[in-house]
Amino acid sequence: MTDAIEALSGVDDCWNRIGIRGDKSCPQLAEHVHCRNCPVYAAAAKRILDRLPPAMEAADEAAPPQHSANLSSLLVFRLHREWMGLPTRSLDEVAGTRGIISLPHRRDPAVLGVTNVRGTLTVCVSLPRLLGLDAAAPQTRDRPATARMLIFGGAGRAVVLPVDEVEGMHEVDLEALEPLPSTVQGASLKYSRGVARCGGRAVGVLDETLLMQALERSLA
Repeated sequence: MTDAIEALSGVDDCWNRIGIRGDKSCPQLAEHVHCRNCPVYAAAAKRILDRLPPAMEAADEAAPPQHSANLSSLLVFRLHREWMGLPTRSLDEVAGTRGIISLPHRRDPAVLGVTNVRGTLTVCVSLPRLLGLDAAAPQTRDRPATARMLIFGGAGRAVVLPVDEVEGMHEVDLEALEPLPSTVQGASLKYSRGVARCGGRAVGVLDETLLMQALERSLA
């Protein structure tokens, strides 16, 4: 325990004060979405690991995980007025918005065009159109929302999905989701697994496999 205290001394654990585990007032959250993506967090973790003696590192590695094995990480985001979620394992990156080059004679209205992802032109698809979500007037919010682009699908299959706002990541049990309400219809019902409760908010959890199949049909 003394070694752990010494390792932590001098490290500013800003993630516990103003980050995702604190009051979320850190201005960097808008850019990085979660403290784990922030270079400040990464640098602090490296400093702590460098200070830990080998015996303590081995003990930490042998320790059982503290969270349930059934929990999975879910990225929660907003499309118009609807809050949706995708398992983070299906996402490569959460990126800032960038220009979209429209494609002439596109066959599917959900295909917006292509955009540059790390030097590669990648197809950009509208999730609201694919899911049949009606556009609605923007909600009144305490702070301005920042649009993002989700890079979905993995190497060789990546598709860019613009979203209106990213709320953050939550741990949920994907095998214990609530059933979808009877008011959900159409494609949104077809590609959803159920509803998760994230921070008091009802979030429609999308099935990443069915979603990828729908995207591939749109691009065919």
